Amino acid sequence: MIRVAVDALGGDRAPEEIVSGASDAATDAIRPILYGPPGIDARGLEHVETSDVIEMDDPAVESVRAKPDSSLVRAVRSVAAGEADAVVSAGSTGAMLAASLLHIRRLPGVRRPAIAVAIPARRGPTVLIDAGANADARPEDLLQFAHMGVVFAEEILEIEEPQVRLLSIGEEDEKGNQLTLDAAALLRTSTLRFAGNTESRSLLEGDSDVIVTDGFTGNIALKALEGTIRSLLDALREELETSLRGKLAGLLMRPAARQVRRRLDPETYGGAYLLGLRGLVVIAHGSSSRVAIANAIRLAARGVEHEVVERLESGVLASARSTTPTAER
Repeated sequence: MIRVAVDALGGDRAPEEIVSGASDAATDAIRPILYGPPGIDARGLEHVETSDVIEMDDPAVESVRAKPDSSLVRAVRSVAAGEADAVVSAGSTGAMLAASLLHIRRLPGVRRPAIAVAIPARRGPTVLIDAGANADARPEDLLQFAHMGVVFAEEILEIEEPQVRLLSIGEEDEKGNQLTLDAAALLRTSTLRFAGNTESRSLLEGDSDVIVTDGFTGNIALKALEGTIRSLLDALREELETSLRGKLAGLLMRPAARQVRRRLDPETYGGAYLLGLRGLVVIAHGSSSRVAIANAIRLAARGVEHEVVERLESGVLASARSTTPTAER
């Protein structure tokens, strides 16, 4: 039985959608544990009562320290205490990062945890890392991100010998800022299957299994991608609903359109791993529906089942440390 702590007050649609998603994800193998205030309908799930909440606009570090009995902090602390195997929250990403660093803490040798998210590319899912945890990063950080992304690709996406590329402004080796140029030099001398640079226009093509970047660039790329997909799908639906001819065409296109929407929907995976910690943390989108929350809980359970944290600690990070003498030990 895999125990997943769930922040019942995290996200724009809490607690109803969070509780519904947790209920949908509950099986004989997955046991969601809700952390939230008295009075919520837990739908038969285990409910740990909390007395506070961290709002989306609360300052991250200050609120984590000032609200130790908030649903988010209590859920994170349950992993640190061994009361849960993983934690899921659709609340503030900054607060999740701060609470995880404070209570779960980093793995030995990891300077910066990173957010790894699966992108539904045309040729199969691609891991983007870092998707927003670190606005600033060093070249050796990007090398560690690459190692962590490879574990994600191998263990969760079941990709054999993942190929790694570096997100830049051109495919040529000489393209990029100083960070990408220095990171590329480290990646070339690593044990990873580094295939050079890639551009953001290729993110949905699936040209590589793992795409590495700093959190500032990665978050901008991810949000631009999500917004473009949403706008295009909405625009297509509006066009098909404006005339009789469009409605007839929509009937014919409906099976294919549903398949495309299903493949491109960010809710398919439900959340992103915050990798590099001593415990498993999954961050869900703030607007997550019950479907996304259920999938995020399943994603967390798969990470526990595949021992992602242990893989990072025992093998991949040891290899990364051996090639990054300037990294903090």
